[in-house]
Amino acid sequence: MQIAQRQGILVQPQKRLTDAAVRMIDGVSRQLLEDPGLWCYNAEAAELFQRAGARVEPSDDCLRVRVPAALVDQALDSAPSRVVLGAREPENRLILDAEEPRVRFGTGSEANVWLQVDFPGDQPQFTRLPGSIPRLADSAHLAEHLEHLDFFIRNVNLCDPQITETNKDVNQFFTSLNHIRKHVQAGLTSLDALEDVLRLGHLVAGGEAAFRENPLLSFITCVIKSPLQVVDDTAAKLLAISRRRVPVVVSSCPMGGATGPFDEFGMVAQINAEILAGVVLNQLAAPGAPVLYGAVPVRTRLDNFNDMYAAPEVIHYSHDCAQLARFYRLPCYSSAGVADAAVPGIQAAAEKMFTLLAVPAAGAQYIHYAFGLLERTNTFCPEQAILDNAHLDLVKRTYAPAACETSTPETILASIREVMRTPEKTFMYHVPLPSRDPVYVRFPLEDDSSGALGAAHRQYRQLLQEPRQQLPVSLQRDIRRHVPGLLDVCFLEKTGDAS
Repeated sequence: MQIAQRQGILVQPQKRLTDAAVRMIDGVSRQLLEDPGLWCYNAEAAELFQRAGARVEPSDDCLRVRVPAALVDQALDSAPSRVVLGAREPENRLILDAEEPRVRFGTGSEANVWLQVDFPGDQPQFTRLPGSIPRLADSAHLAEHLEHLDFFIRNVNLCDPQITETNKDVNQFFTSLNHIRKHVQAGLTSLDALEDVLRLGHLVAGGEAAFRENPLLSFITCVIKSPLQVVDDTAAKLLAISRRRVPVVVSSCPMGGATGPFDEFGMVAQINAEILAGVVLNQLAAPGAPVLYGAVPVRTRLDNFNDMYAAPEVIHYSHDCAQLARFYRLPCYSSAGVADAAVPGIQAAAEKMFTLLAVPAAGAQYIHYAFGLLERTNTFCPEQAILDNAHLDLVKRTYAPAACETSTPETILASIREVMRTPEKTFMYHVPLPSRDPVYVRFPLEDDSSGALGAAHRQYRQLLQEPRQQLPVSLQRDIRRHVPGLLDVCFLEKTGDAS
């Protein structure tokens, strides 16, 4: 029986690397895991590696772990090639299958700045505001209504005065789940919050067994700090999440030229080694646990050492990593749609479309950062998210399959011959046309001095007035009783813009 899911787009993956190059990178990555190996700052992780056959040596303030190739093979054999990410609405589930290049798009990052757009006149006015629970709620509500957005990764950092390291996780997960019926994902700030977050997931799903069948939340872990260093607290989180068999991303995000090599070969070999190390640790903790191959490479700007997401090299890295994930039969978590520009405009649109068109061609199953991010990943703008939704409409139609299978030669011949017999020789008068043109109906710019951004602003204001798809009141009461740390503001009925 086929499981209902969001369809995304099915692509024919482009191969940037030859098969020989893939095997060479795989070989170099494995050599890196043995020499120099991993600088491991988590004692439990080092012990797991050692018990499985890795050589562990003391090295200054940490342990040096040399991971043999056989251990990598063992992990790849046990890691599943198919991962299900659930959702409050079953039709919004995602089935990530390494054998199927079906691409989905979602939000990402944890931006500290919310860019508010106003139009006191014809020109936009931008105001930089801190992230907050009400703004995260508004972004999740917006994401519920963006038709091309397939999953929600918390995209606004919670800077409310009452937020602490102890209560941040439950508040960000609850706020997200309470305003969107698509899959919800985030990093975990505090390991101590894991059980409370999972209790929240169980309550929303209808019980622990129901959550196992429909894991409507999942986690991201950047367990390896580039280059090749196992982070103490993140390793502890990965081990705990893996043992609970909740889907988790093992993410590597080096900066080419700073924490990773400049050249493509070296950069991709290091990323691959770091992800493989995380997958090995995940599978040592819980063989068969669901895991995603998470490649989020960037390039370094040499003038100010900021990261760059719109550089062509980032596309090269992302393509290569998606191909490697397919080689290992692991679902791939990738990124596209980030602008280095600080405000919406021509530069932001060009930078975003550059990666939104190119990265899906590699067939990565799960692409985050695709909505609303500006100024690298420092800023989220809801109007930009609406513009990005329109961009993805174009991307999906660009990757639409050829229609030759649905049209017969006889139909084509008859329609062209019919038009050629008319004095106008114009198809729109004689051949049925689509009922709407989705490109131009989306943002009607005629006689509109505020342009596409103004149209997106009006659409955002309208969406804020739509009814919220919140959890039932009785369930919210149960959650409040059983999940400690939730703030009152999470339970306020939202009907308008966050202030």
